[in-house]
Amino acid sequence: MFEKKLADTICVSKSGDILNSPVKVGNVTINNRIVIQPMEGCDGTKSGAPDELTNRRYNRFAESGAGIIWFEAVAVEERGRSNPRQLWLTEENKDHYKRLIFDIKSRALSTTGVLPVLIMQATHSGRYSKPKGVPEPIIACNNPIIEMDKPLSPDRIITDDGIKRIEESYAEAVKLAEEVGFDGIDIKCCHGYLNNELLSAYTRKGEYGGSYENRTRFFRNCVNIAKSYTNSDFIITSRLNIYDHIPYPYGWGMNKEDVNPDLSEPLRLIEDINLDLLNITMGNPYYNPQVNRPVDMSAVKRMFELTKRVQDAFPEKKIILSAVTYLRENAGYYAAKAIEEGYCTMAGFGRMSIAYPKFAQDMLNGGLDSRKVCITCGKCTELMRCGSVTGCVIRDKYYTDLYKEVMTRCV
Repeated sequence: MFEKKLADTICVSKSGDILNSPVKVGNVTINNRIVIQPMEGCDGTKSGAPDELTNRRYNRFAESGAGIIWFEAVAVEERGRSNPRQLWLTEENKDHYKRLIFDIKSRALSTTGVLPVLIMQATHSGRYSKPKGVPEPIIACNNPIIEMDKPLSPDRIITDDGIKRIEESYAEAVKLAEEVGFDGIDIKCCHGYLNNELLSAYTRKGEYGGSYENRTRFFRNCVNIAKSYTNSDFIITSRLNIYDHIPYPYGWGMNKEDVNPDLSEPLRLIEDINLDLLNITMGNPYYNPQVNRPVDMSAVKRMFELTKRVQDAFPEKKIILSAVTYLRENAGYYAAKAIEEGYCTMAGFGRMSIAYPKFAQDMLNGGLDSRKVCITCGKCTELMRCGSVTGCVIRDKYYTDLYKEVMTRCV
């Protein structure tokens, strides 16, 4: 069995050919099975527009050959930005996005012949909001597991009316995303941000807490808003947590007796939202980063196996597997085998794309170069946590030099 052999690092496809086959989502054909996952650079302008380093990164991604380029988190309102340089699409800066999207598609066609599908990840950072560089958390409810000995004041809990106002912000974000040229939008619901946190708001009172219907209301409303404001060819999707790995009642997708997964509610939600494409993930990078950024094979195995449970439950849906980067130069062969064995439809790569921007071309044409792959050292995250712009410290000299400078003043 593939899932038993995975931990032995030997079960790989003899050929990566399946990665080069197309996938259809609604009326849109995606040229291959490789996805560049959303990786935040923290390098937009103060007003939320792409800046020089943002343009540099996405123009590199354009030359990758990946079928989908999944844009990093784009805030739906200023208060929901995770840092002062997080992208934030507005009426005032939309022309900057139009130019970047035009550049990406033009460069992709001229260098690879592949026209990538561009997905915008729409987000509200919730308890991890830092719009001015210092924490200004907006929470669904208190979470003693995460907050530990530093409980947040109850006045940080967003009201039901406040949540409804954010739903209106999602409506604006959806309309602008289609207008500037994105091919789809991701209603981000993962990694402990507001949408994901509401899914586990068992202790919250009111319209958005307690029952399954209430806890999923915000997410379902945002998905329905996206469907109602866009045309039929525009892809509505989500990067969705199916398992938080935080004890019940403070985590989603959790067994009530231990920290093992219970996917009954996540699978019910996937059926309720009825989206053709889903990007599966789990965990909270601020609390348990090893879950969605694996540091050993057991975490990779868990990601594969839980994703397969989603794909098995919904064989007609296009399911994207995460956490493949850890497998380094063999990642493409593992991804191909996962697709062949029905674990997923497509494979996503986050950290790999930062370290090795042309990875998809090489993966589709013979294999990855071990001298270029991401080594999963976590230094890109260290830069981000220190309030800096971020990139690959190992493979990109700009960030190598920046890391030395930042670490001398970041304790």
